[in-house]
Amino acid sequence: MTLAPLELSRPASVTDVFLNQLVARVLGSGATWKLTEVYTGDVLVGLPQSTPGDIERAFAVAREAQRKWAATPVKQRLAVFKRAHTLFVDHARDIADLIQVESGKNRRMAIEETCDPPMVMSHYLKRAAKLLAPVKRGGPVPLVTSSTEVRRPKGVVGIIAPWNFPFATGISDAVPALMAGNAVVLKPDNKTALSPLYGVRLLEEAGLPEGLFQVVCGEGPDVGPTLIDQADYVMFTGSTATGKVIGERAGRNLIGCCLELGGKNPMIVLADADIGEAVRGAVFGAFGNTGQICMHVERIYLPESRYDEFKTAFVAAASALDVRAAYDFGPEMGSLVSVDHMRRVKSHVDDAVAKGATVLTGGKPRPDLGPAFFEPTILEGVTKDMLCGVTETFGPVVALHTYRTVDEAVALANDTDYGLNASVWSADVPAARALAARIESGNVNVNDILATAYAAKGTPSGGVKNSGVGARHGDQGLLKYTDGQNLAVLKKQVMGPRPGQGYEKYVESMLSGLKTLRKLRLR
Repeated sequence: MTLAPLELSRPASVTDVFLNQLVARVLGSGATWKLTEVYTGDVLVGLPQSTPGDIERAFAVAREAQRKWAATPVKQRLAVFKRAHTLFVDHARDIADLIQVESGKNRRMAIEETCDPPMVMSHYLKRAAKLLAPVKRGGPVPLVTSSTEVRRPKGVVGIIAPWNFPFATGISDAVPALMAGNAVVLKPDNKTALSPLYGVRLLEEAGLPEGLFQVVCGEGPDVGPTLIDQADYVMFTGSTATGKVIGERAGRNLIGCCLELGGKNPMIVLADADIGEAVRGAVFGAFGNTGQICMHVERIYLPESRYDEFKTAFVAAASALDVRAAYDFGPEMGSLVSVDHMRRVKSHVDDAVAKGATVLTGGKPRPDLGPAFFEPTILEGVTKDMLCGVTETFGPVVALHTYRTVDEAVALANDTDYGLNASVWSADVPAARALAARIESGNVNVNDILATAYAAKGTPSGGVKNSGVGARHGDQGLLKYTDGQNLAVLKKQVMGPRPGQGYEKYVESMLSGLKTLRKLRLR
């Protein structure tokens, strides 16, 4: 592991003037929250906190703007995102600066995060017009009846974004909602509000009407209830515990919600897998974004015949990672998001060791690298009586396990309350696909950890079991922000008995008609 003294200068783009301009966009009259640079712990800027009254005002402004936006032709709405795509790509490096400053992730991951909103824009620029166009369908009686499916925006969508991918979730989840004709009120995490605030600014530079995209800030318990009570739909990414609270409140309000929650994601390596490729995948799966990815790997299942070979190579690769604070593309792993989260990760490792697990590499905080750094950690001997055996650690910690048969591997992978992401590695792709179909997970990747599934914007991505409800991406990722209206037309009064016709005769003709329509495949 490469070590370096902590001598770090903030990126040139992240000036005090720039930061104050960004936080001025928050509708917040409460006390300010000290937003810090993760690598150093230095205060960056005071972030205004929103009161319940501020949130109500944000929704009022957004509703007024939404009425005009919903009446804007879809083609004109989409033109905003064509311009925004260029702006987001052109400003990717400045966005990455903000992401790094506020989250502590390494620059390689930060620049990848900047690519997500343009990818989402690009996908829905191709699909949105078709998805939102009225679709005429047949009515119950051929020729004289019709039914048209009309898509109507929900109204104002509340988005609660997490700190691990603040720009990607804060902006990417808003894009299809806005395209569909909604307004958005976003609550980013206090620790990572800067990059989504900049994303809103870029959208407005592209022509998004002012007022349509509001940002409120505050701690979840203080801000969440009012936001949910004001919203017409809620999109949340975060922990399962918080997701259950949000889902319950949304249900009481009779509004829809989409919840992408936690995971305890498995990686299954089959006996014929290329171990070198599997190890490279595992390094990213366990330590990419310092393990702070909802879809990252926390459990690796290996055939007994390949266990030692994989373990030796994996431990060597993890031990050699370049881990440090830097605003360049050198480091392979950065910091955890906060000291509090680092302590949580440490508590999981300490609990495992106290109960008999073995640390193969890592296992300790690294205050010499920065206040929230933690070593890439590989454990073996992890059992279900340990915190990290059943609960999402959400850090650079992964456990190795063995299996004897493929059936046992599948059973072990499914032995969890979660079901967000999984990974299968094999030289035999058809066999891997067959195994993947048996895994209880919303996403399963073959010979990849997560990017192939998540970057496939045309396919829905969500969790099952305690990993969530609903999905982002795919047609569902836009249509969830709309209500379907059934506009039905009857051209001639043919429903019911004709004048003078007895009801028994009418029933006979009706039942006969149903058979005829089925035979002719008309209905």
